[in-house]
Amino acid sequence: MSGQREQEEAPGIPTHRFAKFNPFRDADDEGGDELGQEVDPNSIAGGGHAIGGQGDVEARKKLRVSHALRSFLAKVGEIKEADIGGDDSEEVSSPAVQAILARPQIVHPAYVNDRDHPLAEYYISSSHNTYLVAKQLYGKADSMSYKHHLSAGARCVEIDAWDDDKNKEEPKVTHGYTLTEHIPFRQVCQSINSAMEEELAAAKAAPNQLGPAPIFISLENHCIPAGQERLAAIMREEFGDKLITEHLHTDGTEIKLSELTGRILVMVEYYGLNEKDAAEATAEDDSSDDEDTKNMRERKRQAKPSKIVPELSALGVYAQSMKPQDDAWLKGDLKEPQNHLVNMEERAVQALIAEKHGEDVGKHNAKHLMRIYPKGMRINSKNLNPVPFWNVGAQVAALNWQTFDASMQLNEALFAGTDGWVWKPPKLRQQAGPAPKGNVTLKLEIAGATDLPVPEGRSKDIKPYATCTLYHPDSKDGKPDKKKTSHYRVHKHKQLFGREQPPPTSPIWEEPEELKWTYEENELVFLRILIKSDDAFARNPAFLTAAVRLTSIPTGWHFIRMLNLRGQETGATLLARFTKEVS
Repeated sequence: MSGQREQEEAPGIPTHRFAKFNPFRDADDEGGDELGQEVDPNSIAGGGHAIGGQGDVEARKKLRVSHALRSFLAKVGEIKEADIGGDDSEEVSSPAVQAILARPQIVHPAYVNDRDHPLAEYYISSSHNTYLVAKQLYGKADSMSYKHHLSAGARCVEIDAWDDDKNKEEPKVTHGYTLTEHIPFRQVCQSINSAMEEELAAAKAAPNQLGPAPIFISLENHCIPAGQERLAAIMREEFGDKLITEHLHTDGTEIKLSELTGRILVMVEYYGLNEKDAAEATAEDDSSDDEDTKNMRERKRQAKPSKIVPELSALGVYAQSMKPQDDAWLKGDLKEPQNHLVNMEERAVQALIAEKHGEDVGKHNAKHLMRIYPKGMRINSKNLNPVPFWNVGAQVAALNWQTFDASMQLNEALFAGTDGWVWKPPKLRQQAGPAPKGNVTLKLEIAGATDLPVPEGRSKDIKPYATCTLYHPDSKDGKPDKKKTSHYRVHKHKQLFGREQPPPTSPIWEEPEELKWTYEENELVFLRILIKSDDAFARNPAFLTAAVRLTSIPTGWHFIRMLNLRGQETGATLLARFTKEVS
């Protein structure tokens, strides 16, 4: 993190008008299975609070199931013939079918939601450049993005704070040296505080519910000393006694997550270096040929960071952020700061993993925090793949939440059904437990689906199929293992279960499609499902998605609630069954 001051914004430039003009266009924008669509206020997914996480069971019971799939459930003995019911116009299924709809699509190991451990032993659902509504170098900023991300499950949000030359008393939040808009720092704090207040009220109204898990603010400071004093003062004013301002234990005892319910913590930069070293620490490697990006980086490199004033530094109680200058942190020789957080760009950590230092990184992260942030060239809000970083115990994999892409779908899978903090697997804790061993054979059977929404601008003449991708921390060549079903096509005069074959929006295969994977056991393996259409002479568009952590898959046939690529819930369900065998 750096301490630069922003140059004057050109007066009269309506930067939000550039949102639809994209001079930084990337070839991947034309499609690809890793991409998603821009989220909006109706998007609920990304941080763990979508359907399959804290979804309403009663709402699941009301979802429609096609007659063909009801007949299939009777065929495999899940319901009785009498429970099939009538035709597809029925709005309410029989109680037996509703019971299957109500089956959870995730069943976490008991340890996942345990809050009684030190902070370094958890993954934290984390947002990067939280204030941005669209792309990274242009477009809108909005304080309500914080409330939206927190309601979707984020527990670590980022604030880029700068001096406002028009009002020295009220710093602003913006993406420096870009065309993005800016918003008042105070307004951002009010949005965060409002979200926490609502969570506290909800917990009070439900006595058996755990209170809200703490919120971490990743503060990227670019203010001069006077501005930093205002940042500290505003946070104290707006957060009140929710803000952690001192250690809760004076005897050196480690704080546990359960002791921070309803609290707000701040990650503050620590410069235990001279000014020259600190400036070098903030410089980001950039091999881009894009002149606009190069110019932005050069202006940042020329700016010098300001020393963090005591009033602001004091708020980094449990997380003092630093960019290491050597490998002392990796060797366990780093003495200061005591509660350090290693803040590194994704490529630097990838290099350590490639050089076989992943185990050392994991040992560090069992006791101290690490934040991974995206490389500078992710200007279109594309994301890093968080799985390899979670595998070395990085608590904060900061993702761009502006689009619901593959990485955000994996983030949803890790944090589904949690409060945004997930206790790490035993091998990555301070008192390290054994890593699981053996080879896993995973079988996924897909029977069919109901009420697939037709992609925008399309007729109902789609040919749906499922693409299923396995994400393993040790994937060969870093490429996920992808398999797919055959596409569904309606044939004239063909019947299934004594009736006309269902339409493409409610496909069913005569025999369940079986997909198999074999992989080395690991507690951080994920499966991502996309529903696509097999279009002739065109890119096959994806339009629905779901993802699951494979330690959390249920047994037996169950319905998977499908989300669209904006992270919004749909009425579509996929009837599937997972089977795992370990040898």
